[in-house]
Amino acid sequence: MPPRVKFQKEDIVSAAVNIARKKGIEAVTAREVAAELGVSTRPIFTWFETIEQLKGEVYKQAQEYYRSYIRDGLKEKIPFLGVGHQYIHFAKEEPELYKLLFLTKSSDSLGGAMEALELSQNLVRESIMNIYNMNAYTADCYFRNLWLVAFSMATLIVTDDCPYTDKEISSIFTEMSLAVCKAYKEIPGLAKGNYDRDAIFKELVRK
Repeated sequence: MPPRVKFQKEDIVSAAVNIARKKGIEAVTAREVAAELGVSTRPIFTWFETIEQLKGEVYKQAQEYYRSYIRDGLKEKIPFLGVGHQYIHFAKEEPELYKLLFLTKSSDSLGGAMEALELSQNLVRESIMNIYNMNAYTADCYFRNLWLVAFSMATLIVTDDCPYTDKEISSIFTEMSLAVCKAYKEIPGLAKGNYDRDAIFKELVRK
């Protein structure tokens, strides 16, 4: 009769997530996970054929952590701004998981920044449509533009190079949100690129 496996798949994934949170995804190796569990590497390969498969599970868990932050943001008085705040909080509180989701080059098991953008977009689309009275396409464009601002801020944070306070970051988000929303509302065709750029700029610079 084969010996009973002491550690279940969930235990191994949890250990790998702990390592990724502290040291980054590259630190997730069979040796590191075994050390975290206090066992040999054998139980790991009982459940996973390769370490890349285990890293894929870590990535899924990181996504779930991120979703929980976004859900909290959607509960705030202004849901979309709440999402922006929670995005920044996630970067501050889980810098290594942020790097995994948003700063890791796409591979077969890890989706990269664009997949994370799509994940975020799907979570907030309905809220943006309802609050800002936009159709789905415009809401997605609006979110994309604001997400790029948030991405820039969060990247500065996780690389320890952000000179802005929380208050300043919030102000920047508000300014950009207002500017993009106003532009989409007042310039027909802007979201789809069907507008006279030169004429609009000429009118703006005269003011």
